[in-house]
Amino acid sequence: MKLFGTDGVRGEAGSFLSAEVTMKLGMAAGIYLKSKAVTNRILVGKDTRRSGYMIENALVSGLTAVGFDVVEVGPMPTPAIAFITENMRCDVGIMISASHNSFEDNGIKFFDGRGDKFSKDIERKIEDIFFNETLLREAQVTGKKIGKAKRIDDVIGRYIVQLKNSFPVEMTLQGMRIVLDTANGAAYKVGPTVFEELGAEVIVINNKPDGFNINEGCGALHTKELQNAVVTYRADLGIALDGDADRVVIIDEQGEVVDGDQLLGSLAVYMHEKALLKKDAVVATVMSNKGLDDYLKSNGIELYRSDVGDKNVLEIMKKEKINFGGEQSGHVILHDFAKTGDGLVSALAILALLIDKNKKASEVLRPFALYPQKLVNLNVKEKKALDSIEGLKERLEVLEKEGIRQLIRYSGTENKLRVLLEAKDKKMMEKKMDELVTFFKKALND
Repeated sequence: MKLFGTDGVRGEAGSFLSAEVTMKLGMAAGIYLKSKAVTNRILVGKDTRRSGYMIENALVSGLTAVGFDVVEVGPMPTPAIAFITENMRCDVGIMISASHNSFEDNGIKFFDGRGDKFSKDIERKIEDIFFNETLLREAQVTGKKIGKAKRIDDVIGRYIVQLKNSFPVEMTLQGMRIVLDTANGAAYKVGPTVFEELGAEVIVINNKPDGFNINEGCGALHTKELQNAVVTYRADLGIALDGDADRVVIIDEQGEVVDGDQLLGSLAVYMHEKALLKKDAVVATVMSNKGLDDYLKSNGIELYRSDVGDKNVLEIMKKEKINFGGEQSGHVILHDFAKTGDGLVSALAILALLIDKNKKASEVLRPFALYPQKLVNLNVKEKKALDSIEGLKERLEVLEKEGIRQLIRYSGTENKLRVLLEAKDKKMMEKKMDELVTFFKKALND
């Protein structure tokens, strides 16, 4: 059994992520953190899934059993937990959420005292402790050493202030009509509040969580209802969040989805114009379109690429001292105001851009054309090392000479090979994709 994946621990609640597993995970994390603790206090938040009650209680039991005090803040966006952890001087923040997954799943994400996600190295150490039954048993405390837990319900105000501080003080949203889809998730309260306090007229949809409807046919993954609402209400903008509000999808005034890479490009150039883009550079993932590359380069901006995952984007941002980056999926990191992807901070930045340019979303949020792109997932019998496949290197060299960008990698969870090609010439790209698919089917399944 392996606990940690690409973004904390995630799986079906009650089976993979059971009460027993969660309690042991809380104990393991507490044991690892004990020698490093300063305040001996851990913050715990969650999204709106029914299973959050079970996981929260089990987690608190595990943490208090090894002597930590716990502050529970209830349903809050993931980026809010990152911010409040540092703001309240807690040793660690923990978010209970499976992000964009359906309600059956849940997850646990860890943030250090600065609001940064745990590194892979720390996750491995906690996982080692988790499987050490003797250490778990011996680390439990008794008497006055047992930790205590308390719930605080007013921390939402701290996060609202932080969000409003990310928006230019000389600007207001007065006269703007926004449709906001909170995905029946963690931002169902804070999202409408912040936009209304800044002066916008806000029409809110999918803001009545019942424990089971989080992300259900709504939010960042399912935008049809929001698109229709933007047109119906003649709104200036549609904003779709996911279950824990760490990502955003934007709908323009015509009801059309704005591509994530075009969004990154728009914000990057705007920040560059305002002298707010540190090192004149941006971090995106290997999945981002080459059209973004070309557009940024034409505006004097360098693009760094990371592996898939906002944690990997942030790692390069910190290493290179870059303050802006993200993924085409909607995870946008404005590091001057957020420690991780924050859908609300990102939406406010986009609104500031629209107000400053005094133009409609459809006019400014698609500043470049995307290269045609195709992704094919192939079932494979075994995951042979790509550099050991005879003839592959030569084929990839040909693709490079013909200006076709490729990304070929195995799925981390399935026996699948993911093949992505991208080029200006769509017909040529599709022809090469057909050839590659035929090649891989023979090379990997013979």
